[in-house]
Amino acid sequence: MKKRIAVDMDEVIADVYTKYLDIYEAKYGRRPAKEEYWGKKMKLLPGAEVLRPNLFEKGFFRDLPIMENSQEVLRELHERFDIYIVTAAMEFRSSFEDKYDWLQEHFPFLHWRNFVFCGDKSIIKTDWLIDDHVHNLETFTGTPIVFTASHNIAEERFDRVDNWLEVREYFKDIKSE
Repeated sequence: MKKRIAVDMDEVIADVYTKYLDIYEAKYGRRPAKEEYWGKKMKLLPGAEVLRPNLFEKGFFRDLPIMENSQEVLRELHERFDIYIVTAAMEFRSSFEDKYDWLQEHFPFLHWRNFVFCGDKSIIKTDWLIDDHVHNLETFTGTPIVFTASHNIAEERFDRVDNWLEVREYFKDIKSE
């Protein structure tokens, strides 16, 4: 039996921050510099109240940019491990279809049975979880891996990867069975 890796969607394989920055720029006529939001949640950026309502709109999650190298590395890992995309989609009802279609388009090598839409990731029982939200890693019973995002850079309790090339390196010598 292959070992299992659960992978979060938003800010791990789907780039929500770029879309947030696009919305902010369209509203205020300027794109925030990384120094303005890095190290905190994007919602703390002055004027960021225009961002959250977009999460509830149909289509918001459908055209998110893909995180660099995530397709290539997940395809490689998929040959050795069982890969599950796990996303806490329950808060945003309109996100289900968008996220499903996005996954089908960008990760067609993964079966739909490997997509898990949930509200509480503590139910996930895999060997690893790669996630940007620390609260999901705190309740995970396998090996948690924090994927670097602005809001988690001070976190030091978990193994960390900054990008998908580092994910590849992390799993390079791990036996899959």
